[in-house]
Amino acid sequence: MNDSGASEARLTATPAGVRLGPLDTIADGAARNFVLQMRAGRFHGFIVRRGDAVHGYVDRCPHMGLPLAQALDAYLTPDGIHIACSWHGAVFAVENGLCLGGPCTGQRLTPWPVTVTDGQIVTATSDRD
Repeated sequence: MNDSGASEARLTATPAGVRLGPLDTIADGAARNFVLQMRAGRFHGFIVRRGDAVHGYVDRCPHMGLPLAQALDAYLTPDGIHIACSWHGAVFAVENGLCLGGPCTGQRLTPWPVTVTDGQIVTATSDRD
């Protein structure tokens, strides 16, 4: 019997230099889900665009470990100002992932380092590295 049916690891980081697509793949003021299949498992993240800047996070709420959006790409509050967890109402700052209200106030989303290079969204190295 082989291990092909074994569950894959859910990763919390990606290597630097992975091209995710053109910046205009994400509308200004919107968010988009990304799933990357890698040898070690699958990574689930999302990116919020603010003008020419992008902010990436692992798609996992610090409250219960669930993905934040129940509907595809629905990561933002209705006014588009904050990131929201659709399960328990936590609200996060786009710029740093800090929970501003809800069951995980004071905690943070796990950052997913991304940048824009030559009009392309690309994974980056962590500021902590």
